[in-house]
Amino acid sequence: MASRCHASSLLLLPLTVLLLLLGGGGVSAVSLDGANVIDRCWRGQRNWAADRQRLAVCSVGFAGKMRQNRGAGVVAYTVTDPSDDPVKPRLGTLRYGATVLPGKVWITFERDMHIRLGQPLFVKSFTVIDGRGADVHVAGGAGIVLYKVKDVIIHGLHVHDVRAQPAGRVVLPGGAVQPSDSGDGDAIRLVACSKVWIDHNTLSSCEDGLIDVTLGSTDVTVSNNWFHNHDKVMLLGHDDGFATDRRMRVTVAFNRFGPNVNQRMPRIRHGYAHVVNNLYDGWRDYAIGGSMGPSVKSQGNLFAASSGAGDNKKVTRRMPSVAGVGGKEWHWHSVGDVFENGAFFRQVGNRVPPNYNRQQAFLAASAGDVRALTRGVGALRCSAMAAC
Repeated sequence: MASRCHASSLLLLPLTVLLLLLGGGGVSAVSLDGANVIDRCWRGQRNWAADRQRLAVCSVGFAGKMRQNRGAGVVAYTVTDPSDDPVKPRLGTLRYGATVLPGKVWITFERDMHIRLGQPLFVKSFTVIDGRGADVHVAGGAGIVLYKVKDVIIHGLHVHDVRAQPAGRVVLPGGAVQPSDSGDGDAIRLVACSKVWIDHNTLSSCEDGLIDVTLGSTDVTVSNNWFHNHDKVMLLGHDDGFATDRRMRVTVAFNRFGPNVNQRMPRIRHGYAHVVNNLYDGWRDYAIGGSMGPSVKSQGNLFAASSGAGDNKKVTRRMPSVAGVGGKEWHWHSVGDVFENGAFFRQVGNRVPPNYNRQQAFLAASAGDVRALTRGVGALRCSAMAAC
């Protein structure tokens, strides 16, 4: 069924931009019932495997279009070896393509594989990790780190059971080998990054967070992911004293949170979050939290509170700031959200729009369509010559 949009929920676009976002008329006859604007752009294409770089123009939200990740200068690299050497990565391994190989790189996988990282995987700028066509698990070891990089796409991975590793040495982008601390056990961590798109991954059961956007990172879109069986899901902003995160802008769209999640979906400090068309399948502590006066536009989400004894029905939790550290006025608003099982949202301050540019803007659907919009979240099982 086609999505129904409330007029109050729409971000108006020129027709040409809307057609681009919806796939430009290139979608095949394969039905994408309830498809969201990102998936409409590429999932109906039977030739997706021959035109992988199409994905780069399907992103929306603050990451915008990922045009620097496509074109004639992009090197196609295939992971054939699931092993990992953090210091001297071998040709064919994920670490060699994501960290060592110079230039713009589009990484795919030869077959299904389980990759246990001995140390965090430091992904360089202008890199795409594209798991479509294989069942790829990054699990049982260290996680993925984006450190002072830009123009990165992480798509189609299962990342789970990540744990802090013993201190060791690891190669960084550019080839330097440096000592690495144990890390926090995050699935995917962004540090001082910009223009990052994290899409269609399945993340669960890690030691710390599933996605952390910290230390001045901005212009990030987190979309179509499935987060489940985890405590602290998503952190946006380093700590209450790191005022640089005031410039942070993150779009959280078309994701499914749950079942068996507790808090931080997301937790925001200082910056701005547009939380739109997500399915919240229960929580124990809170769904959206924050400190230091972040701005939040919650739009067209479906919040279904869990019914466990002691589970909280309140969607929001505003946390006190660190003593002596100022924060701007709080602006948290709910627009067109739907609340089930007693869930409720405490609004405060003024409505603050995301002010997207043409490369970022998209139409928000009705919350009544969210279950259909998020039906295909997480890492997809795609076959060549068939629509995903």
